[in-house]
Amino acid sequence: MKNSPSDEKFMRLALRLARKGEGKTSPNPMVGAVVVKGKAIVGTGYHHRAGGPHAEVLALRQAGEKAKGAILYLNLEPCDHFGRTPPCTRAILKAGIKRVVAGMKDPNPLVSGRGIKRLKEAGLQVEVGICEGACQELNAAFGKGITTRTPLVILKAAVSLDGKVATRSGDSRWISSEASRRHVHRLRTRVDAVMVGIGTVRRDDPLLNIRLPGRRTARQPLRVVIDSRLRIPLASQIVRTAEDFPTLVATTPAAPLDKMGWLKKAGVKVLVTRGDRRGRVKLKPLMKELGLLGIQSVLLEGGPTLNAGALEERIVDRILLFVAPKIIGGRVAPGMIGGEGIWRMKNARRAEILKVRRIGPDLMIEAKPLYG
Repeated sequence: MKNSPSDEKFMRLALRLARKGEGKTSPNPMVGAVVVKGKAIVGTGYHHRAGGPHAEVLALRQAGEKAKGAILYLNLEPCDHFGRTPPCTRAILKAGIKRVVAGMKDPNPLVSGRGIKRLKEAGLQVEVGICEGACQELNAAFGKGITTRTPLVILKAAVSLDGKVATRSGDSRWISSEASRRHVHRLRTRVDAVMVGIGTVRRDDPLLNIRLPGRRTARQPLRVVIDSRLRIPLASQIVRTAEDFPTLVATTPAAPLDKMGWLKKAGVKVLVTRGDRRGRVKLKPLMKELGLLGIQSVLLEGGPTLNAGALEERIVDRILLFVAPKIIGGRVAPGMIGGEGIWRMKNARRAEILKVRRIGPDLMIEAKPLYG
């Protein structure tokens, strides 16, 4: 059966519903579902949280008897295996759905295609691939996590119009607008971890939690500090609030044992991982360690040194750049990427611009690094 013009319309609705679960479903994907009978929507649902009912089940429950002979739209292939909940294919078949339109296959190689196959074998019409690009982007963190066991990394930076992240004295508060800073706090609600380097901690003493006016936040991201020698001050906000907010410091075997003990007493989880030849934490192996902890997405809010290391080790999947209409100038005022830099323009790293939008007076540019 050919896809009708309304298929995209209802898939877009399923995507909007799925996004309501942003920041709450990890390690599960975000899924929205719409049940349509004739031209009328008779049921909708989305996955609210990991361990809760899946979107299909909620939409079918709302549709009730009207689900018989109806079409089910969802942005991800329905599951056909037992997890915390029974297979959704069972509920679909029981409800009498005649056609299923899925935005994409489940990226999990162990289950991909099984739900589609089960439904087709039962005689249902099944189409896959409506708004596939948007569906893949929505669950990019889940897709990367389930296939590579490493998190999706978003490098966030705020720069002036001339590309500086601070003045020559190191002052960086504030380059971006209040509107951009609120947006970053909303971003923190959508990720599993926020990461900075020890330089940022020592210079800015950040808290790295979610602070949104008038909004209670039950879930806080894991705060990760890259600190190869454990130079983090015990009086820093991150250490003093470690009992209240989940906190991890990634270090190397060169770190002093007594400092590890003090941090652990303060409630900080200390992760000893591999160092490179310069004694710095190797970021790629660290991503594997975070993946084992169930971390599927990381917002990297570091300074020029950590940003350079992340791009050098190719762990960055997205770049989120807030460009403020300010000019700082100066030969020694730092830019967003540190390190030695390149010698010739032909060796410049390339990126694909995905989106550009206005946030208050600032521009937000979303890009994807292109690794050759």
